[in-house]
Amino acid sequence: MRAETSVPINEVIATRRSPRSFDSSHILAEADLRAGLEAARWAPSAFNGQPWRFFTGLRGDSVFSEILSSLGEFNQLWAKNSSALILVASTVKKADGTDHAEYLFDCGLAVGQMVHELHDRGLVTHQMAGYSKELARTALGISDDLVPVVVIAVGKQDAAEKLPEALAAREVAPRERIPLDKLVIKGL
Repeated sequence: MRAETSVPINEVIATRRSPRSFDSSHILAEADLRAGLEAARWAPSAFNGQPWRFFTGLRGDSVFSEILSSLGEFNQLWAKNSSALILVASTVKKADGTDHAEYLFDCGLAVGQMVHELHDRGLVTHQMAGYSKELARTALGISDDLVPVVVIAVGKQDAAEKLPEALAAREVAPRERIPLDKLVIKGL
């Protein structure tokens, strides 16, 4: 379903969604996963610091299970059917040892590029903040120099009807955003 935008925008952005209904039989091609990660690698970052790091698990492997175990119960309910789970972590120090205050912004840019690359390849993604950073840190053996940021489910979209009723309704609801004139405070 295409977003109703106030002006024409890139089709990849206009048609991207964050569904929860994933096809549990879909096998993610390594080439597609690598392309998503490569797109993230080329994201802009403050002082070219590239603080993002990725823990990638394919459904059925131990990394997938470890990431899944850190998700809240609600997210586990549907994310278990995704083809891959990616946990994005970040360094919080620059190469010179000073604090990298922009690391969340930089990781957001990397995730945005990954999501759009994967969407362009016919896949869907859903980013999640509903997970335990401490459980993820323990399950994945995340080193102390990294901070977990977000988990991303990747795969092929499945029918909304396969979800519980309340989630199915959200799955097919029109995309909504705050109007542009409410977001632009000055100018335009």
